[in-house]
Amino acid sequence: MLPLKYLISAISLFACSAIANEVNIVHIAQEQREQYVPDDYLKKLLSKALVSAQYPADIRSVFIHPHQQRILIALDTKSLDLYWSMSSPERESLAIAIKIPLFKGYIGKRALLASKDSLASFKGVNTIEQLSKLSAVQGHDWPDTKIMEFNGLHVRPLANYQAMFTLTSSGRIDYFPRSFIEVHSDLAANKQSNLSIVPNLFISYPTGCYFFVSKRKPELAEAIEKGLKIMQKNGEFDALFNEYFAKEINNLPYSKADTVEIKLDNPYF
Repeated sequence: MLPLKYLISAISLFACSAIANEVNIVHIAQEQREQYVPDDYLKKLLSKALVSAQYPADIRSVFIHPHQQRILIALDTKSLDLYWSMSSPERESLAIAIKIPLFKGYIGKRALLASKDSLASFKGVNTIEQLSKLSAVQGHDWPDTKIMEFNGLHVRPLANYQAMFTLTSSGRIDYFPRSFIEVHSDLAANKQSNLSIVPNLFISYPTGCYFFVSKRKPELAEAIEKGLKIMQKNGEFDALFNEYFAKEINNLPYSKADTVEIKLDNPYF
């Protein structure tokens, strides 16, 4: 039989090893729709951030309702730990916002999807006043909707995500603003539609897409923030972003000489 002091040491070593090998289960929200390139990017970014922070994690997807506000409220339950979303004061009150822009500000740069038959309507549009004469569509609970309405733009809020593309493709809505990092995925997912990106015209506003973590998991939020900062410092963040989006951003139909950027104010950021 081992002497008591060796037995205690062995037990202590086993306990420390068990703690070191402990894996944290992280439940992330996954909307019940086709997964886009930005979804893959964010999952990989999250995984790499946790590795950088030396926070062992088993990341598991949980299918949720597409209404974003309900998703964030669900962070108060034990079924969901994390979600990514464009920020707003309301959302930041519901969960821990890790205020590192996941898309480097490009979530606030919006290409305009429109029916190919309606592209002529945008010729000569270069002010908010001119754009306000055309109709846009956005999610009924999206922060973007309030931003556009604040700036005097005509917005029709909808709850049905796919209907936004259908109405725009048919010409019943003039345009559907989509961020630079998701608009190509939108077109790929709607190949049979009549949609196109309006050339040489886009809108922009200051905002950020953040990881939101349940208030039950402050240690998870700390680990993610630590990991993201490490990735920013060593260049891994920029490298991953460019791997996913540099080519798509450069392929948008905007020429330097002719493109008009209509800047909106965002009082909610």
